[in-house]
Amino acid sequence: MHRLVQLALDLFDPPAAPVAAPAAQASGFKPGAPLAQNDQALVAPKTIASGPAAPAVPLPSLLSPAEFRHPQASREVLLGDAVVAYALQRARRRTIGFTVGADGLSVRAPSWVTLSAVDAALRDKSDWILRKLSEARERQQRMEGGRIVWAHGAVLPYLGEPLTVVLDPSHGFAGRGGALVPSAPPSAGEEGIAVARSLHIGLPHSASAAQIRDAVQAWLMRDARRHFTARLDHFAPLLGVRWASLRLSSAQTRWGSAKADGSIRLNWRLLHYRPAIIDYVVAHELAHLRVMDHSLRFWDTVATVVPDYAVLRSRLRDEPAPLWE
Repeated sequence: MHRLVQLALDLFDPPAAPVAAPAAQASGFKPGAPLAQNDQALVAPKTIASGPAAPAVPLPSLLSPAEFRHPQASREVLLGDAVVAYALQRARRRTIGFTVGADGLSVRAPSWVTLSAVDAALRDKSDWILRKLSEARERQQRMEGGRIVWAHGAVLPYLGEPLTVVLDPSHGFAGRGGALVPSAPPSAGEEGIAVARSLHIGLPHSASAAQIRDAVQAWLMRDARRHFTARLDHFAPLLGVRWASLRLSSAQTRWGSAKADGSIRLNWRLLHYRPAIIDYVVAHELAHLRVMDHSLRFWDTVATVVPDYAVLRSRLRDEPAPLWE
């Protein structure tokens, strides 16, 4: 029997435990398993008193419900103390799918499932949904704090280390768009120590923020293709697969994908992360050429070349790339 509810977990999560069906049922639907009741969260008291003689102190601001609103929201539901406005899409599928992304909660449901059944499924998984919505909001706030200000001297992460943008109108950097320059040569005894670097771009100091951003992006995309190609060539023989083509992606919420024909897509923004994290994503996509799902067999395949993939996957989630716009 197919499960009615399917959760779209965080990027690159290992398989999750089976999900129980919602209490509300659409006409003609017979769930294959009874509803598993979740433990109820403790409810905060409405007043706080210091003793029998002390008056109750209302805390309305703390009791105001949180709101998570998707930009394309078409329906909302109260989950615990939070109002969740979600985007609902009808689709030809057998299950209700939940996806929590930067925009909020998206739900895809079969056309025959009633709205009350969809809401019941959301309430059944409210703990998971609220936790993921809170994590997505916190991640977005961290990204906002790391927004790049495009000007001479702008700093952005490159392979896990800070990179300073230098406007250098005296050079054209023909065919390359820029040049990576160490800020200072390593001193004796400093082998292995990261050296601060700068990216020299052939633009005048009067260049606009958009011009600087586009020039840096063009250089990074060229460098990303070079770096990704080298790592694909490194891991493919170790996994016993062949990759056929590489395309760069600018997706906001997905780091990579792979197709059975050997075509690989990788997000150029991965170049912000240290090499070990990039290697994890590259190995992840190549492993899909052997196992096209996220089963235990897939994760065992990834572990043959990246044993610490779980730690690297967590780092990828916890360290958001900077905002460019």
